[in-house]
Amino acid sequence: MALPEKLRYDRIGGPEAAKIGERGRFAMSLPPLAGGIDRRVAWRPTALALAFLLLLFPILAPLSRAQEVEDPYTATVKVDATAETAAKAREAARLDGQRRALGVIADHVSSGGAAKLAKFDDKTIADLIASFEVANERMSAVRYLADYTFHFRAEPVQRVLRGAGLALSGEPGKEGSKEGSKDTGASLVLLPVYQPAGEALLWEDPNPWREAWAEAPPGSEASHLSVPLGDISDIAAIDAAKARAGDAEALAAIARQNGGEEAIVALATPRGPPDRPLGLDIVLRRYRAGRLVDSRPAALTAKPGEAAGDFLRRAVVAMTADINSGWKKEAAPRYDQQGSLTAALPISGLDDWVKLRDRFAGVPAIRKVALVALSRQEATIEIEYLGNIDQLKASLAGLSLELVQGDPVWRLARSTAPDAH
Repeated sequence: MALPEKLRYDRIGGPEAAKIGERGRFAMSLPPLAGGIDRRVAWRPTALALAFLLLLFPILAPLSRAQEVEDPYTATVKVDATAETAAKAREAARLDGQRRALGVIADHVSSGGAAKLAKFDDKTIADLIASFEVANERMSAVRYLADYTFHFRAEPVQRVLRGAGLALSGEPGKEGSKEGSKDTGASLVLLPVYQPAGEALLWEDPNPWREAWAEAPPGSEASHLSVPLGDISDIAAIDAAKARAGDAEALAAIARQNGGEEAIVALATPRGPPDRPLGLDIVLRRYRAGRLVDSRPAALTAKPGEAAGDFLRRAVVAMTADINSGWKKEAAPRYDQQGSLTAALPISGLDDWVKLRDRFAGVPAIRKVALVALSRQEATIEIEYLGNIDQLKASLAGLSLELVQGDPVWRLARSTAPDAH
């Protein structure tokens, strides 16, 4: 069976997008000619129309081909697969075709890129595709042949190729941009961690915070930050718990495999219902080679009647501006030494301790806080810190805590009431 017409499938089409087996098969019948009609007269308009189309074809065909060639993230491949049934052969052909099409694109925009794509699974590649078209379908009971044209999403493909260690050349929109080739490339890999009701989310769905970062339009400041796709290699490198805890090895790995030099963990805690937050408490933590070098807190409030998606996207714009205006112009703090100490911290209860623990995580000089003992009135903690004691004291002062040397342990005196924290 031959199906000559070209069919287009958009990934955003949802359940209404037809499957190959449901579209493309058609029957056409012509009504019998009425008696007495001269067949030569009936044919003349058709012949004229055909002649007109043949005259136009040399003009239209090059234009169509030129349009296809313009997009370096579009590739056409021939597929041929055999399986137990035609449906299985068709599925195998599509998966093989999308992999080979991505290889063609990788070779176009990088040097020898196709050879490094073997580790990507079929779902990861499918997530990179915006739409595809099918032409010249032929099938038997066990075999399927066709021409597939795959249209890939440029920004995600670029991130995946960088993550595979490939240097890109001739990326759209970056020629002649000094800023794009220097500090706004993939040097900053951002991990959007969303924490509703104490549950930290990164790759899990739904994660509206990650979706807001991924929806940043091309050319915007946010698009200069690399947000990993969350494929198998990303999931294996780091999860929400490790990102939140600042796991050095995991952060270094996720930055490296996404072509970055540094990682930023954007931890957002919603106030109010998670699906319609009234506000966001955000902490941006910047890591270099897995080590915390800076941290910045922020708090945003939703406008009356503002949709959750709009609010989160507005938060992305605000955080991106903070990153671009601050971290890209300021030298990271330098710590020439490191140490640890045990300190007693007065608390008013378990909730008070949890809040303080989260605030400790936002202090650049503090590498790790481990709970040694806990009672209703006091928490004994071990602090691993960067720099010297004076730098640690200065950092803790920002939390309204005064570090005082005691015997045998240090003490953290609070300069404000516990409720203020």
